[in-house]
Formats: sequence, C-alpha cells, structure tokens
Amino acid sequence: MQPGSFLLFGLAALFLSSCQPAAAVVVPEVAEVVASVTAVALTETPSVTLQPKSPTPIPATSTPNPTKTSEPTPTPTSTPSPTATPIGLCGERLPNDADLGLAVTQDFGISRDFEPPDLVPLADYLPMAVTLGYPSEIRQVAVDPLVQMVLAMQAEGLEPWILSGYRSYAAQAIAWDKWYSKYPERAYQLSAPPGHSEHQLGTAVDFGTPELEEIVGPDFEFHTYFYKTGVGQWLAEHAHEYGFTLSFPVDGLEITGFYYEPWHYRYVGVELAAELKAAETSLIEFQLQAHGDPCVP
Repeated sequence: MQPGSFLLFGLAALFLSSCQPAAAVVVPEVAEVVASVTAVALTETPSVTLQPKSPTPIPATSTPNPTKTSEPTPTPTSTPSPTATPIGLCGERLPNDADLGLAVTQDFGISRDFEPPDLVPLADYLPMAVTLGYPSEIRQVAVDPLVQMVLAMQAEGLEPWILSGYRSYAAQAIAWDKWYSKYPERAYQLSAPPGHSEHQLGTAVDFGTPELEEIVGPDFEFHTYFYKTGVGQWLAEHAHEYGFTLSFPVDGLEITGFYYEPWHYRYVGVELAAELKAAETSLIEFQLQAHGDPCVP
C-alpha cells in the first residue's frame, strides 16, 4: 500500500517514507550516498489604395490609355498560438484505473477521495508465511504478477515477506501525524503526507525478509540494509521481469523527495518496468521528464 538507539549510527534514519508498519533507518554509508546527490509581433501594413492618375491631355484624335489602379497591399493575419491544455489541481486528481504509471511525489499528490475499485486481500492468494497476517490489500491487476514473483523467489530458497500494500488517505494521515509530531524538521523525508503516498494507488508493496535480522538485529522490519539481503538483491535484478519497479532509488531524493527505500516496489506493467530498468531511472524521473508536471500542487 514505512528509531532511538540507532541514532548512534548517525540516524540518517530512513523511516518508511510512504510505508508502514515499522521504523526504518538509513545507515551511514547509504546516507552519505544520498547526501552526495542531494527543483516578434507582426506589424500590419496599412491598406493603401491609390487613386487613378488624371489622364494627360492628348490630341482629340487619340484614344486615351486607361490608367492602372494600384492593388491594395494585403494585410497580414497572424495565426493564433495553440493554447496549452491546463493541468488540474493535484488535490483533485483521480487516477484512471489503467494509468499504472501515475507520478506521485512529495509535490504531486492525488485526491483524498481516491480509492482503487479492484482491491483484493493478499491473504486470499499468499500464505501467512508471506503476509505475516497483515491485512494487506493490492489491486487485482497486480496480484498475479506479485504471486508469480514471490513463487520465483521461493523457488531459489529465499523467504520474501510482504509487509504492506494499499493504504488509504485516512490511514496515511495517521502515520504522517505521528512522524511529524516526533520529527517535524525531517518528516517530509521520513514519511509521505496523506495524498502523496504510492500506497494509496494500491499497486505498491513493501517487502521484508527474516534475513534482515541477521544483518541489523531484531528491531527492524525496514532498513536500508535490506539491499544486502538475498530478497533485496533478487528484487533489484528481477522485479522488472514481473512488472515491478523500485520507486525510491539510492540517488533519487532530489527527484522523488524520499530517501532510499530498497524494500518499496510498485507495479507498473512489464513493458514500462523493463524500459525503466534499461534506462536505469526511476518511474518518477521518467514521467516528469516525459510529461512535465502532472498537476498543480
């Protein structure tokens, strides 16, 4: 549908920006990577009609030649420039069901009234060993690719968890208020304000794995060292084959507004995911370059 004693490690703390249910931290070496990266007019010619010249007197026996009348100079007409189609307010944006590539960032959100019409519970498709009992939902269009991706990881001996899926505007507002009350100066990097989370789209999921505990201890479900786990490495290499893309890459803070989240993947379809993988770019950067601002913040 994202933190005290780890302040000793520099708390480049990466809480789940648009993700819940647990805290996340940015470890120093990744934080350093993130920090190194870190918004001629036309003049009309007057019409002039010359009057015929007075005929010159000639002998009465001659027939006077007619005098030509000058043609008026045509007045140039300018073609009006095409008017750009105005973009709407982000707060009124209602994503189309077929628009899997909609850009959602800290700047560009969606309507509080948006809720995907085809949400289904993941518990109907995946065992508790994967969902951990969380009541996660996801759009129907992404279910089969997600299940196939999980099965492919399991076939290689990996243990993927799905810790979060769809999150409503109201649920995101609760999460945002919590982080903002604790860390008002950094809340925008640690969490997404309501209406600005990809989880509201119903196509984003947060992955986990028991491997993470072996690296960072038992207190974290989300941690930037997720990229060191077998699940994290497999996703980075193969997720695009199933239509998923990493939303918030390590060098994307300036573009996405979010710190690195190696656990957060979004379904965009195989064709677009493959294109993003080949270009080594994020969905948000791709969309903003291709189409410009999608709405008025």
